[in-house]
Amino acid sequence: MQADGKGMDSGLLPNANGTEPSQGGQREDRGKWQKPRISRKSLMKCCLVKWIIDNTTRAQGPDESSDCELELSTVRHQPEGLEQLQAQTQFTRKELQSLYRGFKNECPSGLVDEETFKTIYSQFFPQGDATTYAHFLFNAFDMDRNGSIRFEDFVIGLSVLLRGSETEKLQWAFNLYDINKDGCITKEEMLAIMTSIYDMMGRYTSPSVRDDDPSEHVDKFFQKMDRNRDGVVTIDEFIETCQKDEDIMASIKLFENVI
Repeated sequence: MQADGKGMDSGLLPNANGTEPSQGGQREDRGKWQKPRISRKSLMKCCLVKWIIDNTTRAQGPDESSDCELELSTVRHQPEGLEQLQAQTQFTRKELQSLYRGFKNECPSGLVDEETFKTIYSQFFPQGDATTYAHFLFNAFDMDRNGSIRFEDFVIGLSVLLRGSETEKLQWAFNLYDINKDGCITKEEMLAIMTSIYDMMGRYTSPSVRDDDPSEHVDKFFQKMDRNRDGVVTIDEFIETCQKDEDIMASIKLFENVI
């Protein structure tokens, strides 16, 4: 995620506040199909981080420093050491401490479940139905496929999304689209993800979203990605196509707005 707010905000989604963003020199006169836009100002940059920070604020007491280390004698899951998490992520020691305070405050067991994800996204997107998208996103974070997310998996995923390289972010996006985790993306999987995002955004969008919009967009992008026409998109096809195609890359960046 680009912390300075610069760069392209384009995506497959309509603008949630009903206006077209004008920053960044984006052109509207290409004379071809235009992607709906979603303004970064109209959404949280990262819902999960906002959720964590809110809980960090509530968790902090008069002796804030006493909770700085990852010492959890009362939780069910003991996270890895702070130094090890620093080595695995792009977060500083202080950032990891703050993230952990909020995580522990909301999830005393040391684990977060799918219902928590659904609650988070229903709060940030009350105008739509975030249930399905939250389910897919949870599965992308749940690396062990055991129905719960450890703090380590949570911050490693956030680190990639917020501060990872372009290739790392695309690899993470591929994992999200690859719903059954078989190493390739089908058109049905891509459509399921895009439909869930449209459902989450709800009807308060401008221009209004037609029911067939997700299908049209997926058809267009899948045709570009499936280079050997075998009906599936591999991770190499996905990354190479995204990096070479401005429209697709802009749409992939929508994750910077709805994660």
